[in-house]
Amino acid sequence: MAKDPVRVLVTGAAGQIGYALVPMIARGVMLGADQPVILHMLDIPPAAEALNGVKMELVDAAFPLLKGVVATTDAVEACTGVNIAVMVGGFPRKEGMERKDVMSKNVSIYKAQASALEKHAAANCKVLVVANPANTNALILKEFAPSIPERNITCLTRLDHNRALGQISEKLNVQVSDVKNVIIWGNHSSTQYPDVNHATVNTPSGEKPVRELVKDDAWLTSEFISIVQQRGAAIIKARKLSSALSAASSACDHIRDWVLGTPEGTWVSMGVYSDGSYNVPAGLIYSFPVTCRSGEWKIVQGLSIDEFSRKKLDLTAEELTEEKALAYSCLS
Repeated sequence: MAKDPVRVLVTGAAGQIGYALVPMIARGVMLGADQPVILHMLDIPPAAEALNGVKMELVDAAFPLLKGVVATTDAVEACTGVNIAVMVGGFPRKEGMERKDVMSKNVSIYKAQASALEKHAAANCKVLVVANPANTNALILKEFAPSIPERNITCLTRLDHNRALGQISEKLNVQVSDVKNVIIWGNHSSTQYPDVNHATVNTPSGEKPVRELVKDDAWLTSEFISIVQQRGAAIIKARKLSSALSAASSACDHIRDWVLGTPEGTWVSMGVYSDGSYNVPAGLIYSFPVTCRSGEWKIVQGLSIDEFSRKKLDLTAEELTEEKALAYSCLS
């Protein structure tokens, strides 16, 4: 029996990430090859013409799973009835801007969009915040959409997770699909901690720890971490534009695993509302290792944290605590 279409909202849909993301959703990359979708695309009025161009291209691509397209600059129309919201739109940091200025702009954007989702989205709508500062934008959204369960508001650190998998795969010259269980802890910023202490590689003689195979602790505790932390900046330097294709792909991965479940024995990184696990302050949106089943995520418990890792976990938590205070000061 044919499934009912799922309504998926993409904000900032005329931008680079949005342009890469919407065809992936329409092709079934996010929700599966048998799941029809109706795309809701939102952007700001100056981008209305470009947004209409994206809609025309979606029609022209004749995606069999795409059962409708809403392209609008009105947040209420965009949010009405949506089951999944991918929040790509935000105010980017421009040269000479202080962090507080960027935070203030994003607080007002996320406050408005949160109230539209709060009033008009479908019950149990799942939200993924992509726009930076992603963790804190997600926290603001949670604040102004109190009826959306806190478990349903997440932010994207899967891009960092995938970057870490890619670096290990290149270092060991193995298929990226054979590497699993890296962890991104904390903030989607340069304080994030890419952790391979529990990661493994599937080899012809069984699963082996990444550390054992790399045989270079100095690389794993310095260069590897900084490559993953700074990868976004390296791509901007090379492309003169920020990551779009990889961000769109990892947003699909995040939602797909959340909705359809993670493979047995595999965890992924998601920015979720902290419950105090691993001594991370409760009330932050913080990236943890999670497993997903039946549309619910669960933080992986009981992993050993060495002294080096503990310092990294605390450092990124401190930055998130500061960001939270900064964002809340913009509310007053």
